Amino acid sequence: MENLVSMKDLSADQIHQILKQTQAFRDGTTSTLKNKYMVSNLFFEPSTRTKMSFEMAERKLNLEILPFDAGFSSTLKGETLYDTVKVLESIGLDVLIIRHEQNNYFEELVGKVKPAIINGGDGTGNHPTQSLLDIYTIWQEFGTLQDKVITIVGDINHSRVARSNADALAKLGAQVRFVCPPEWQGEFEAFNEFDEVIEDSDVLMMLRVQHERHDGKTTFSKEQYHHLYGLTIERERKMKKTGIILHPAPFNRGVEIASELVECDRSRIFKQMENGVYVRMAVIEMILKGRE
Repeated sequence: MENLVSMKDLSADQIHQILKQTQAFRDGTTSTLKNKYMVSNLFFEPSTRTKMSFEMAERKLNLEILPFDAGFSSTLKGETLYDTVKVLESIGLDVLIIRHEQNNYFEELVGKVKPAIINGGDGTGNHPTQSLLDIYTIWQEFGTLQDKVITIVGDINHSRVARSNADALAKLGAQVRFVCPPEWQGEFEAFNEFDEVIEDSDVLMMLRVQHERHDGKTTFSKEQYHHLYGLTIERERKMKKTGIILHPAPFNRGVEIASELVECDRSRIFKQMENGVYVRMAVIEMILKGRE
């Protein structure tokens, strides 16, 4: 694995390898990287969890982090992303984690630049490390994804998380279903009624409504959305006894999930965030060890 830009890049065996390395890091295994590597995080969209999680992973791997602030970079002067990456290549960067609003931005980079590229999210397209931490959290809970029913609910058409998980979960034997308003399903086949799919779901993965991608058009009020597609307390009571709740965050309390459920016994939302550090450690180490 030389780069990670999409879950389509990974086979089921590679995903399992990442899960095992993630577990090893959680169990206290330390990095075996032989060389000192330099990394930079190029985030052209706002991020708390992904950016800080990558930085923590990099520190735990003893990487040298070169700060990058998109708000003060030459991209504001018209420099292309490719040229920015070539600059960082020239001064010695080994790994670049990039989040960008453009779908498939990485196509102009992979195979054309020396630093390894890890996709921290591209537009509405891909978010592979989020998918991996979701998968790890489910695997941690059940020991397998085979035959597990994963129901993803929300703004499907604008969700890179939904797309990455659609590609990956099926590879591991899970049954993946989508629930959303008809106007938000895009290319996906989806249920339009949430209550139809609650009782047999092993995992309910709630998604944020991405208003910033709706061109200012608001289809529902917060109250309407919560009533129709939110995980309410009443819906949580219909879940299987062993069912769990996931959310890639940021979450909007009282919209896609009732505030009381964010930290309830079923919720693994903050566990996902914790797991993200170890998943990203595993991805970075696997890529760099392949270069040693």
